[in-house]
Amino acid sequence: MLNISPFGMFHTAIALVAVFFGIRSLVRYGEIGTRTRSGALYVWLTAATAFTGLFIFRHGGFGAPHMLAIATLVVLAVAAMAERAGGSGLARYITVLGNSLTLFFHLIPGLTETGTRIPIGDPAFTGPEDPVLKAIVGVGFLVYLAGAAVQTMRIRRGLRTAAAT
Repeated sequence: MLNISPFGMFHTAIALVAVFFGIRSLVRYGEIGTRTRSGALYVWLTAATAFTGLFIFRHGGFGAPHMLAIATLVVLAVAAMAERAGGSGLARYITVLGNSLTLFFHLIPGLTETGTRIPIGDPAFTGPEDPVLKAIVGVGFLVYLAGAAVQTMRIRRGLRTAAAT
């Protein structure tokens, strides 16, 4: 039917729950961070998604999806270290923008895997190199950049307010 293994279903379920909590955290708090329950769940579930993704080989051996999983784990680690280092200055930017970047990272395999399987029998995309898929991912990146700009302005305002008091 969808040509997905039980392990692939488990991986996908973790990813979907992570994305839910990431979006919830962004809507509720304007950022994703481990100081909130939804942000912490997002970070841990995203790490689990990236880790389990390292063991999926639908398209052959080690490839771009695995590199994205490693990049996700690295960005999460850097953001976590920055968050622990302090809540101001450069560390704040790294934490907020890094965690948001991983939400964009979820978009890439999510669209690719869904779009190459659904609708069954006539998938939306021919494969990971489909130009329409690449265009949609490009739009997703522009949305991330716009969100990052809003978050940057929000952090800057918060730092100015804190410095003024």
